[in-house]
Amino acid sequence: MTTALITGSTAGLGAAFARHLAASGHDLVLVARTVERLHEQAAELHERHGVEASVLPADLATDEGIAAVEERLGDAERPVDLLVNNAGFGQKGRFLQVTLDDELTMLKVHCEAVLRLTRAAAEAMRERSRGAVVNVASVAAFVPRGTYGASKSWVVQFTEGVARDLAGKGVRLMVLCPGFVRTEFHERAGMGTDNIPGWMWLDADRVVAEGLRDLRRGRTVSIPDPRYKALMGATKLVPRRVVSRFSTSAGRKYGPR
Repeated sequence: MTTALITGSTAGLGAAFARHLAASGHDLVLVARTVERLHEQAAELHERHGVEASVLPADLATDEGIAAVEERLGDAERPVDLLVNNAGFGQKGRFLQVTLDDELTMLKVHCEAVLRLTRAAAEAMRERSRGAVVNVASVAAFVPRGTYGASKSWVVQFTEGVARDLAGKGVRLMVLCPGFVRTEFHERAGMGTDNIPGWMWLDADRVVAEGLRDLRRGRTVSIPDPRYKALMGATKLVPRRVVSRFSTSAGRKYGPR
């Protein structure tokens, strides 16, 4: 039986990944900051699907938290076959309204943690000649959106580059780029969502199912919805200043994912 490790597993897309993978028979390593929620999630998934679900409390905004997950990914006696780097958060406010500490924490979680955990997983997977990494980004990666969009753009570029480096080694990498998903993401960031059209919202379980389908197909970038595929294609045709103006007025305030 294969094992998947999911960061940010207790809510949103992370919880959807956990449900989907458990239902498919994968054992799980659940990573998040809140110990109580982790144990509740692990017990529920074990009871419902009969899989082993272990918990690993870790704050990926800290070196200690990242190191704890790195150590688990490198454990040769308990191999991880799929890593899902899902942990992340949004921020309310424009660039100078967000504290520098909060901006740096975002880079720690979205970029440094993704780099270090991908490296730890990929090294172990290359030794076994099998394994996969899914890095969760956002369609915000493709439009100018301050630190959030820039960090997700980094995740896309990083994943594509590492996927090329590891081609033929038995290790697959994919970056998942959803749009607006109905999760706790916006509420946790204190972002309003009233002005977001209903058609732009995606279901977390469907996003995960389509993303994993794209992983099996060998795709490196997954935009899991035809509407967002069309929107991202359209941004290539619209002058960048127009995309930037729309993104600043809407995306910064509401933030996809």
